[in-house]
Amino acid sequence: MRTLSRRKFIVSGAIAGLGTTAVLPACRNGQDGTASGKTRNHPLDGIEREKLVITDVRVTLLSCEIPPDEQWYLDWIPERYKAWKTDSILVEVFTDKGFRGIGGATQYGGPEVVKQYIESIIKPAVIGKNPFDIEYLTCGVKKRGPMVGWAGVDAALWDIIGKAKGKPVYEFLATDHPPLRKIPVYASAGEMYDGDVWPDNLIEEALKLREKGFKAYKFRPGTHWSVSGMTMSRYIDGVWKIRDAMGPEFGLIQECNAQWNMEQTMQFIPEAEKMKLIWIEDPVERLGPEAKENYSRIKDALKTVKLSYGGDVMDNRFDYKEWIDRNAMDIVQPDAGVMGLTEAWYVSRMAHLQNQLCAPHNWHGALLTIANASLAAGIPNLMMLETNQTYNPLRTDLFKEPLVPVDGFIELPEGPGFGVEVIDDVEKRFPFIPGRYDKPRE
Repeated sequence: MRTLSRRKFIVSGAIAGLGTTAVLPACRNGQDGTASGKTRNHPLDGIEREKLVITDVRVTLLSCEIPPDEQWYLDWIPERYKAWKTDSILVEVFTDKGFRGIGGATQYGGPEVVKQYIESIIKPAVIGKNPFDIEYLTCGVKKRGPMVGWAGVDAALWDIIGKAKGKPVYEFLATDHPPLRKIPVYASAGEMYDGDVWPDNLIEEALKLREKGFKAYKFRPGTHWSVSGMTMSRYIDGVWKIRDAMGPEFGLIQECNAQWNMEQTMQFIPEAEKMKLIWIEDPVERLGPEAKENYSRIKDALKTVKLSYGGDVMDNRFDYKEWIDRNAMDIVQPDAGVMGLTEAWYVSRMAHLQNQLCAPHNWHGALLTIANASLAAGIPNLMMLETNQTYNPLRTDLFKEPLVPVDGFIELPEGPGFGVEVIDDVEKRFPFIPGRYDKPRE
């Protein structure tokens, strides 16, 4: 029965993700790399500075426990098991003129360690400085870990700049094209694997997400294959079941978490082409002397399916530079919550010069989503923005006016800065829970 369905799908010639990718030009509002008026070379090029002084930096750690039936699997490291809580790092920067900016940093650096780094290293460095010197103050995280605190401060400074000038952040970032307020997003999930229920549980999840209006769905390889005993042949059969269940017009994206080797990847590629996946993400090892060559080989083997890379390991534009110049992937995935909004803007522009697309990595809560969505609105080479769909009230309930995807799009506020406000009782609603977010495997 599956073979017949597969044959019908191939013969149809339909393009998976048509509902997502085909509508992009219409939604970009003429976003073709040109715009009336002077082209700016930098987000603050030609912008008059305001006389502001940073007076304080505060960090608030937030947590929310994940119910047992919603806990998701960490499939990229065999020793790790499930995520049992989710965290957010709220960064607030204050100025002498009353402007307060908010930002967030990825919690994967360790919330308590990041907070300590911000308070002991970053805060003394920026007190007394002007937020308009943002690039000199915050740009360029050398390596993820405690230093991701700079990303939170970077976002908060952009929020201040926007409020001081009375403009949304994304208007500064769109230097040579109209900004895009309505951002195409895809549902990023596919983490719930339990024994023999796969892939039926992913099919159930994808159907629910489609009912919510999403037009594309990204899923993972499941519990680490060294633990689960999964094989590529069996996996391909499972992914075909997902494709058959969702039909040819629904977009599917395969995240791999660098679990596969080259042989497995080359085995998967012909089937991915037949299934008309939108892209394959991080299929093989991303570090080491052979990584760039391997990704170039994979990209050459792909005909219509695209190859993405970097959201989980790239920390700055210099990490990306050689990969972009070698044309080793089709899509870059900078994360403003890791490297900072300013640095992510540079990565997207570098990729644009080489005719590569950008699909910002955006796995965590609302604080990171507003920064990454502003990035998405301000770049000319946007593919789609990731929006995590695992259980996370820090994504849905943190802002007074939540950023809720509707029919596969997030519409950004028109207010100055990021145009959002954190709820008043945030620390009471989401008190921090110390410790790691994941469980060790027994």
